[in-house]
Amino acid sequence: MKYRNRVRSRISNLKDPKNPALRRNVLCGAIEPGLIARMTAEEMASDELKQLRSAMTQEAIREHQMAKTGGTVTDLFQCGKCKKKNCTYNQVQTRSADEPMTTFVLCNECGNRWKARLAKRSLGTAQLSLAGLQL
Repeated sequence: MKYRNRVRSRISNLKDPKNPALRRNVLCGAIEPGLIARMTAEEMASDELKQLRSAMTQEAIREHQMAKTGGTVTDLFQCGKCKKKNCTYNQVQTRSADEPMTTFVLCNECGNRWKARLAKRSLGTAQLSLAGLQL
């Protein structure tokens, strides 16, 4: 079944009137038959479709980078790029539950983003005495 679908895909791409370059390259020998058997759908696409996909990918990346989730505004962090303290931060649990939360910081002045490294808190005296007990 998988083989049949791959063959249909190749035939469809070769017959596509919007992709004459692929057909021309195969007929002229620029693309060997063995190579067309291994080509992906993205590699067989027409130049117009490749440009459209590239533009859509770039726009999605730009939107993702510009997306700003509502965080907490603070002056506790200093931007390493512009040296200002107008920042917004979010904390997310990216690792296991027994690990500390990861803090992501965004500079509201220049747009610089970084992951903050917070110092681990030392154990209190009550916790130290309990940690020393053996059960």
